[in-house]
Amino acid sequence: MKELKIIQNELKCPKGNFNSFGKYKYRSAEDILEALKPILFKHDCLMVVKDEILELNDMLIIKSIATIAKDGEEISAVGFAGIDVNLKGMSIPQTFGTASSYARKYALNGLFLIDETESDPDSRNNEKPSSEPKNELPWLNKATESFNKVKTALDSGTATIDDVRKKFKVSKEVELLLTTKN
Repeated sequence: MKELKIIQNELKCPKGNFNSFGKYKYRSAEDILEALKPILFKHDCLMVVKDEILELNDMLIIKSIATIAKDGEEISAVGFAGIDVNLKGMSIPQTFGTASSYARKYALNGLFLIDETESDPDSRNNEKPSSEPKNELPWLNKATESFNKVKTALDSGTATIDDVRKKFKVSKEVELLLTTKN
């Protein structure tokens, strides 16, 4: 379906919501659908999103299927989300609604190639981005002046292999050479 490629390219759905508790921007399934409606209409495409409830190892899961169709041709993508019916502060219908929205969002992301990596709480590692480049340790190579100094320090007992690893990356081969007594 050529329209899907065009719609993927035309769709712009910035993260317009802000979670003040987690301090991140996000977009919801509803935001994606609102951005899609005029584009789908323009290209005479039909969009359907449906949910199924599954049970896996005593856990309820919502499976959302997003399908785009035109002239009898369909393409679908699937998203999943677990349902925690014991979530504090939420009624059971709210937990199902939250899981549905989450699963639909990821089905839509898959279908329309929406990238969630930047500032997404589900994909970030909660580290603050650093403007400084990460200091990569240099490799300790055999037959170098550094190798000879490290070997001497290890043999004399003024350094340990752990001390060496704090300053260098050490391959198994080099470590074996360093720790073998002559």
